[in-house]
Amino acid sequence: MSIFIPGLTTVAIPESITVHLGAPDQPAANVTVPYIDYIKNVASSELYPTWPESALRANIYAINSIALNRVFTEWYRSKGYDFDITNTTQFDQAYVHNRGIFDNISRIVDQIFDEYIIRQGQIQPLYATYCDGRVAQCNGLYQWGTVGLAEQGYVPYDILTYYYGNDINIATDTPIAGAGETFPGDLDLGDSGPYVFFIQTALNTISVNYPAIPKINPVDGIFNTPTESAVKKFQEIFGLPVTGVVDKGTWYKIRQIYSAVRKLAELSSVGILAGELPERLPLEGGAVVPRIQIVQYFINVLSAYYSSIPPVDIDGIMGPATRSAIIEYQKTMGLPVTGMLDDETWLSMYNNIVGILTTIPPSAIALPALIYPNIVYSLGSEGPGVYLIQQYLAFISTILTDIPAVTPDGVFGESTKAAVIAFQKQFNLTPDGIVGRETWNKIVDVYRDLRFGERRTAGQFPGGEIGGA
Repeated sequence: MSIFIPGLTTVAIPESITVHLGAPDQPAANVTVPYIDYIKNVASSELYPTWPESALRANIYAINSIALNRVFTEWYRSKGYDFDITNTTQFDQAYVHNRGIFDNISRIVDQIFDEYIIRQGQIQPLYATYCDGRVAQCNGLYQWGTVGLAEQGYVPYDILTYYYGNDINIATDTPIAGAGETFPGDLDLGDSGPYVFFIQTALNTISVNYPAIPKINPVDGIFNTPTESAVKKFQEIFGLPVTGVVDKGTWYKIRQIYSAVRKLAELSSVGILAGELPERLPLEGGAVVPRIQIVQYFINVLSAYYSSIPPVDIDGIMGPATRSAIIEYQKTMGLPVTGMLDDETWLSMYNNIVGILTTIPPSAIALPALIYPNIVYSLGSEGPGVYLIQQYLAFISTILTDIPAVTPDGVFGESTKAAVIAFQKQFNLTPDGIVGRETWNKIVDVYRDLRFGERRTAGQFPGGEIGGA
């Protein structure tokens, strides 16, 4: 499953949000409610249902953006609290537990709860400061002022740019994710992956304000000695046990200081800039993820059958286009809309692909050059990787007749083993019937040469092609 990290790479709508019914340090109950119900409650507590719809929508965008900013930065959890937001307007937004909800506000929230305000070029939801504009004034949106603008014909986006500036966008189709803390467990020497990448990025940012913290170079997602040194100096500066291990206390202290120095919870935030992230952010332990590459191919096949699913580049990177395509697939198939490659989505895609490609002859299928997925396939293996091996070999066997035909079914049986051994013999590989890196790469190379290279013959490829070369 792909990993997203709130506060660095991805904004997600939480399934629920925990509200503290008082000021942060005031003893009070915490209530955990569905996120969409929280937005409806705040909007019904803050706004008048008789206001023009454009004014209501503009205000709801601001309400949602503030709530998502609190969740995204783990603002309170990074300070040691066990809640996401308070119901006190001195700190957050009005929330009245178990209050009634206005019908028109409920309808609007249902439509736009997954949309929020964002500064152009930034990652985090805008901390969209607002006030009533009559009793209180602020450097942000005036709630009563939105009414006058709406009555003048302003649409919601124009109202928002009036108060927040022209450099904002409305992010849409935000994926939904389960609630939970981001702490991944202790990180120390030898660990790698996106969480280490976050630590390195955050510490380098913090070091601008605290120059005693040594810079980490390169930022590569590998917990090495320079990373350990930076962690130790951070722990020393902020009164934590100097272990060089990113335990839970260090993780959340880094998040807290990182949010503070970047002003992530302020209207004038420096922000997390999209350009600061590498084009190939480590996901699932590597820059290019074989499973993502396979899914991108699946998406492109599905896009030929479902107009709602857009095609994507097969680059192995979980970028915005791929995430949007996954969202559209989930919507089309009636799956939970998470935007993540969870097991349910992965299995659904695979089953759909098998159902589609089974009806098409190998000569009409155009497989991409998929990189080796770091899995050794042998007798008894099952799943998408086996299915793709079989699809490659099924076409190859139509040209190289010494290789027996294989029927793609996703199960590495005796017939698949025989085809692999015959292929290995023909190309001077160890004929063990096992598909490791060398055999996988050779199968792909031969397939691509026969399917798209100079050795194709007239009439070799009847039918239409699916996917990209």
